[in-house]
Amino acid sequence: MEKLDLTKKYKSYYTAKTKPALVEIEKAQFLSIKGKGDPASDEFALRVQALYATAYGIKFICKAAQKDFVVAKLEGLWWFDEKKYKNVSITDAPIKIPRSEWFYRLLIRLPDFIKQEYIQTTKQHVITEKELPLAKEIELFTMQEGCCVQMLHVGAFDKEPETLLQMQTFMQLNNLKQNGLHHEIYLSDFRKTAPHKLKTILREPVKGY
Repeated sequence: MEKLDLTKKYKSYYTAKTKPALVEIEKAQFLSIKGKGDPASDEFALRVQALYATAYGIKFICKAAQKDFVVAKLEGLWWFDEKKYKNVSITDAPIKIPRSEWFYRLLIRLPDFIKQEYIQTTKQHVITEKELPLAKEIELFTMQEGCCVQMLHVGAFDKEPETLLQMQTFMQLNNLKQNGLHHEIYLSDFRKTAPHKLKTILREPVKGY
């Protein structure tokens, strides 16, 4: 049985260069859970755990049905209250806005053949057998970002403003403005990788002025 690997099937989605570039991102579906607060908090870790437990549960159901796949990379959409924090640029936001004030939607991309009923069945198992009640908040989420500026960030998360500044300059030179939520794809496992070795795709949906 051939195992579907989304990082290979959608190579352009999971690839970025160390310079800003304009890309077109296709429609895709994800396993998703939302939250708010510091990504270093226990609650954030529990949400990641619940998301992965559900993703692997779905994988095992599919494997039994001869449709095995590799669980994809963790991703995150990040935003803040723009009324409370007015006129904060994408480069200033990580510095000026406390981590406790950030909202997030964690994502794991799913194959197109995954159905809602697979998710519901797995969630109940994760809640009862894995004792992860946060799984009840997990949902199927569809997203089509379209035109985006992206760049590969290599290094610690607190160094991201340096990469975001390059992206913002690129956007200004090309008369582009932000048109969606800040998106990160974690190519490295940040629980096991040294900060200076982390690789993260930073992606900003954009449109012309």
